Formats: sequence, structure tokens, C-alpha cells
Amino acid sequence: MNCLSHARSYIALGLLKRSSYVSSIPWNECFFYMPSKSCLKPVAVSSVFGICSVHSYSSRSKAVKSKMLSSTVVSAVDKEKDAFFVVRKGDVIGIYKDLSDCQAQVGSSVFDLPVSVYKGYSLPKDTEEYLSSVGLKKPLYSLRASDLKDDMFGALTPCLFQEPAPCTVKVSEDETTSETKSKDDKKDQLPSASISYDPLEKLSKVEPSAYISDETCFIEFDGASKGNPGLSGAAAVLKTEDGSLICRVRQGLGIATNNAAEYHALILGLKYAIEKGYKNIKVKGDSKLVCMQIKGQWKVNHEVLAKLHKEAKLLCNKCVSFEISHVLRNLNADADEQANLAVRLPEGEVEVA
Repeated sequence: MNCLSHARSYIALGLLKRSSYVSSIPWNECFFYMPSKSCLKPVAVSSVFGICSVHSYSSRSKAVKSKMLSSTVVSAVDKEKDAFFVVRKGDVIGIYKDLSDCQAQVGSSVFDLPVSVYKGYSLPKDTEEYLSSVGLKKPLYSLRASDLKDDMFGALTPCLFQEPAPCTVKVSEDETTSETKSKDDKKDQLPSASISYDPLEKLSKVEPSAYISDETCFIEFDGASKGNPGLSGAAAVLKTEDGSLICRVRQGLGIATNNAAEYHALILGLKYAIEKGYKNIKVKGDSKLVCMQIKGQWKVNHEVLAKLHKEAKLLCNKCVSFEISHVLRNLNADADEQANLAVRLPEGEVEVA
């Protein structure tokens, strides 16, 4: 009986001091010893209270796991939104957003080129800019220039990116009916606004404008080639004597050398200046080779450059006065910027700003 009294005292004291303690060990497996009393023997608590165990349950860990799982799913969904596919078919490489578009590239014939598909995430901005400068965006089809065959697409005509403004003819009220009809007939013969034309066609046969300016036109020209030879562009900036901007013109050249691009830039600027009626022209550029060859101080040995040199000299001879001078690149920044923009243009395309 004395043992039971001591056991109850110890249990009560333990419960008071450790009321918040949670044990995973059943109370029926705990024994209490009284070493000071030799008569005492270990007594199982189960004999006093029966089987007693304490368990604690918490939903905190499950909530944390659920939250982590949810964030992982959201992250995976966001990642898939930025996914892209790189498809290689022979030597041609394309970038796609939809896997079904990639699957459509696989041919059904054993003679078709092999197709490889790779998946990536979050296309870098600088990569997008590079792809835009050297490739095509959203084409219906694409192929290498070396694979192009004659008459592959049938009859083709040069096309502007924007439709030209429609032409109209005003008829005065005092004209007779016959004259009005004649005017209308001529109006019907005007080219339709939907018919595209080559923007350089008129410039290829440059004649002085009906309006001839006595002012001097200043031309800054520059060419750019990414690779030399590589994708190239030509540009010219036309200004008045007081520095006011007349226009900026740039042209895509396709594959060309840097020297050829410089000549194309000079020719482009001269054509636009003459078309606008300027007969007094002063030119400056950072290509010493072009400047010295136009002046006649250096010989032209390259066959391609010789043709471009001849074309440029013919335009120079249309001027009443003509001067060309070489400047450092930092003094030709405006034309240099336009030339780098021109590299992104398709071959033959001209933009005027």
C-alpha cells in the first residue's frame, strides 16, 4: 500500500511539471524505482492506471507539404508558358512555340530530310534580337538560298510592305463632257493601288527632279556587314546646309562585303538626293577606300567594286558640284546606326524615315 502511495505521488508530480510533454511511449511501458526503500519493487503503472497512452496529431506538416506542392505546380505551369522548340531539318533550323507545329515538319517519304526537335525554356531577349536579324519570323515556309530553284514560285513581282496611296484625278466643273470622259478614261488607266512596284525602279533611272534646288545637300553614308561577307545593309542620311534633316534611307543588301555595302550606301544617298532635285552635293563617309576611289586617287581592282564604282561615278556626274571627304567613324554615328538597322531588312527592301 505504501508503494502505491509513493507511485501516485511521483505520477502526480510528473504530470504537473510536464503537462505539455507528449510521449510516444505508452505509459504501461514505464516503471518507477524506489532505491531508498529496499522493500519496494518496481511496479508497472499499468497495474495502477491500466493502459494509458498519449498521442498528439497536427495538420501543420500536411499544410506545408500541400503549399509546397501547389507552388511547385504553379512554377511548372509558368515554365511551360515560356517553352519553345528548336527544330532542325537538314541544314535549316526553325523555332516554334507549339509542339504540333514541330510534328508537322516530319515528312512521310524516306527521301525527306531527317528532323530533330529540342525543347527549351525562356528564350533570352538578346537571342530573339539575333534571330530577327539573321532569320525569318513566322514564315509559311523557309529554305536556304542555295536550294532556291528557277520558276519554283511561278511569276513573282516586287512588293512593298505597305500599299501605296490610291491615285485620284480631280476634274474641274467647266470642262466639257467629252473632256471629262477623256479624263476618266485616263484615270482608269492609272495603276491600281493594289499593284505593287519596286521602290528602286524609279531610282534605277534617276533623272533630275522638275524642281531643281540651288541649295547644297549633305549626305552621310555608311555600310555594315555582319561577317564580311555576311548579312549587310546600306544607309544614308540627307541634310540641308543648316543641318536640318531631309530624310534617312536604308536598304537591306543580303550577303555582301563591307566595302560593297559602303558603295551601296553612297549610291543610295546620291539617288535620293538627285531625285529630290539637289544638284550641289557634298558627301562624307568613314570608308577611306570608297572616298579615295571616287576621287580617283586609288585604283579599283575588285570586279564587284568596279561595277559599283562606275554606277556611283555616273551619279556624281549628274551633279553641278560634287565633293566627297573621309571622316572618322565617331563623326558618322547617325549613318552608322542606320546601316546597322538596315542589316535586318530583307535583300532589296528600302525604308525611308
